[in-house]
Amino acid sequence: MKIDEDLGPDREDQFQTDDEENQGERFCQSDSDSESDCMDSSQYLSNNSFDVTTPSWPQSYRKSIDLLTGTTPPSVNILKGTGSMAGKTSSLTSVYKRRQGSEVDSSLSSPFISEQSLGKEVPSFILPVKSSASSHSRFSVNELAPSDQKASLAQSILNGTNVLCGIGLLTMPYAIKEGGWLSLIILSLFGVICCYTGILLKNCLESSPGLQTYPDIGQAAFGVGGRLVISMVLYVELYASCVEYVIMMSDNLSTLFPNMYMNFAGIHLDCHQIFSITATLIVLPTVWLRDLSLLSYLSVGGVGASIIVALCLLWTGVIDKIGFHPTGTALDLANLPVAIGIYGFGFSGHSVFPNIYSSMKEPSRFPTVLITSFIFCWLMYTGAAICGFLMFGNSIESQYTLNMPAQFVSSKVAVWTAVVNPMTKYALVMMPVALSLEELVPSGRFSSCGVSLIIRTLLVTSTLAVALAVPFFGFVMALIGSLLAMLVAVIFPCVCYLSILHERLTKLQIAACLFTIGVGVLFACVGTYSAITRIAGKLG
Repeated sequence: MKIDEDLGPDREDQFQTDDEENQGERFCQSDSDSESDCMDSSQYLSNNSFDVTTPSWPQSYRKSIDLLTGTTPPSVNILKGTGSMAGKTSSLTSVYKRRQGSEVDSSLSSPFISEQSLGKEVPSFILPVKSSASSHSRFSVNELAPSDQKASLAQSILNGTNVLCGIGLLTMPYAIKEGGWLSLIILSLFGVICCYTGILLKNCLESSPGLQTYPDIGQAAFGVGGRLVISMVLYVELYASCVEYVIMMSDNLSTLFPNMYMNFAGIHLDCHQIFSITATLIVLPTVWLRDLSLLSYLSVGGVGASIIVALCLLWTGVIDKIGFHPTGTALDLANLPVAIGIYGFGFSGHSVFPNIYSSMKEPSRFPTVLITSFIFCWLMYTGAAICGFLMFGNSIESQYTLNMPAQFVSSKVAVWTAVVNPMTKYALVMMPVALSLEELVPSGRFSSCGVSLIIRTLLVTSTLAVALAVPFFGFVMALIGSLLAMLVAVIFPCVCYLSILHERLTKLQIAACLFTIGVGVLFACVGTYSAITRIAGKLG
């Protein structure tokens, strides 16, 4: 891809994107007062553009997170270095298309974090950059080829539902045990708040044509520092989810084979430890895969898996005649913070929402996607919570599959579904974390394949170590939901929205954001303290 090398200050205005030009034309057509108004609108759009060619870490976020949606995944060859991809985009004529191509090839061959970029402001216009024809071979980041596929409304709803309705479903009855029946009001409140903050992210994306991901929004709001902070929180959340997957697989396999144990070199391993190690060894090769497109398609089955385990619970209660027995307290204030963390975890899909919006054929229908996905998940969560707690009462475990009688076929189906589903998702959730770390390794100094294997192996084994050290599924979920999910789903969207669009907001909009931030901070502090205290009590 060749672009003119000398770009003078007087040529900056020629490099507006197609979206900027179209938006400027529409604005001018709707306002016929004067020519100066059109010039002001064009200048406003230009000043709010986002330079996606700025080589800020992480560059792999967009394509690696796209794999989680499953319905329109790009082809990814893992552990294989490539040369320049400049020739693939040489035929693109518009600056906007060239910018999209450079996001994958030229920017990925540049240093990701430099002293100069850390203190650099986000440019007010989009300048194309020259692509090097002899770029260094990097890790699999270069292999994330851009996808021209766009998701329909139905696909987008499936993507949104798949992101939201996950392993949190199994813990909802346990949340009622901790917080009481009235805690379901907080579940509904979180659904409304998280849907609202998802729309705020959409508004942030629309503020500039260059914004596509959550880290992009952070950079537009607070510069490169904001991008780094948000990215690190998102990656820690993904990593913690992988820890939960290991605990979940171990717990459910232990119900199938409760008498398993092993003595090795004087070390005694119980069934939970054995199956934690076994599950990790099974998922490790999937993290090494060169092509994750198959797993990406399989991950869409997460919606089906959630429906299956919910139906199995209902089948056990009605057909297998376990029955429903009213029990429990109305409200347990002492343990309510644990329930708050679990509910927060269940509605945190905001790390993927910007990607879903950017991949839609009709982005204007994104609110419909959010509302539909949240309503479906709220119904699933509420139904599973009520049925599970009525069936098992205060004896409910952190995952209701652990309470289901082993002799029933429905129980076996639910347990095996709870085991297999995380196995298909583990590599997809871990991949963004691995790629982000691989970006930081200097190119040309080590074998990209060898370093990738080491990084990914260390990441997987570290999740095993954490899962063995803190094998408390419900409390770990409460900690993730209280600390990380509150930041990602409640606090950060409002803060970025206020920073980017504060000049155009009404007092009511500002007040709503400040109220939401206050709720998020309060719940984060109370829930995090409670979860840490409960975990420390278990370890002590």
